Amino acid sequence: MSALQNPFVLFGYAGKAYFCDREQETNELISALRNGRNVTLRSPRRVGKTGLIHHVFDQLAQSNPEIKCFYVDLFATHSLDEMVTELGKTVIGQLDTPMQKAENYVVKFFQSCRLYFSTDPLTGSPKLGLDLVTDNPAVTLDEIFTYIRKSGRVCYIAIDEFQQIVDYPQKNVEALLRMHVQQCPNVRFIFSGSKQHLMSDIFNSPKRPFFRSTDKITLDVIPEQTYYAFAEQWLQTVGTHLPEEIFHDIYTHAEGYTWYIQYVLNRLFEMQPKEVSEEDVLACLNYIVLREEDDYRKMYSLLTNNQAQVLRAIAKEKVVAAPTSTAFLKKYNLPAMSSVKRVIDFLKDKEYIYPAKDGYIIYDRFMAIWLQRL
Repeated sequence: MSALQNPFVLFGYAGKAYFCDREQETNELISALRNGRNVTLRSPRRVGKTGLIHHVFDQLAQSNPEIKCFYVDLFATHSLDEMVTELGKTVIGQLDTPMQKAENYVVKFFQSCRLYFSTDPLTGSPKLGLDLVTDNPAVTLDEIFTYIRKSGRVCYIAIDEFQQIVDYPQKNVEALLRMHVQQCPNVRFIFSGSKQHLMSDIFNSPKRPFFRSTDKITLDVIPEQTYYAFAEQWLQTVGTHLPEEIFHDIYTHAEGYTWYIQYVLNRLFEMQPKEVSEEDVLACLNYIVLREEDDYRKMYSLLTNNQAQVLRAIAKEKVVAAPTSTAFLKKYNLPAMSSVKRVIDFLKDKEYIYPAKDGYIIYDRFMAIWLQRL
């Protein structure tokens, strides 16, 4: 991969040099997959699980170019049809031999959906298209897994935001997927998700098809000292020194969440001060929050008065271990305990807040700063 102008990557995966730590988690994932075990990977959003998956796939691909790694994101899917389409677009056409490609094997293989080839306007290379026949998503899913199995290739498939399948209108999705997973000996899976209670239900309940079927890894934040060493090393390449106490402030603001730390570091690398000061960090945060303010206002306006009041109180406290305690209710003049409990459940379900180790925090760390200023 070519060198980046800014090493603090915000989106995608740019290679090992720009990836901070996760050595233990990387080794655990690779070991599990190589030894025939599927993995459930859980973490809140913005902690770095997607980057970890791509990092693991990069390591696997470098060790054996013959294997195939596929990443499928279900975040925007709302039905089995849409899930099958995402999986199909990712996998179909990627496992053919040169002879099979010449004979249009993939077009002949899939009977339940329409395949077409077009030209990618950016690269000029052939691009596979998939029109799903919505009456038969289960049949198409069977064809996809049969295609993978018959290829004989060692494959690793990561299905991100896997908990989305719980909300699909079709009720047999878990059982259907579990059946196909069991019937593909040449494939190992990473099932990752950000709603940990839903992921736990899927894989821990004896009543569910995926019960005890995977290794489980819960991704925590990167240790502060490890992250500081990574940040200081890259900032020094442009003559910038990041004092440890200043990084501590950045890390604390972000609660250790990778994406928020990366965003601030990305801005500092762009600014290139000789030594990062508190004023520099504040300028970065102001810049970021200002550009997100319209979205935050819209999200905030959708809340009822009680919901907005509780959310703002949590932001001002930063961490709230007992949001229904008498002390917390009195301090912020909140409504009755039963009302606040319903509000907490709502805010948690809609991912305004998140139950971290020490208590509830605002999920979006930059939104927390905005709320504290109201």
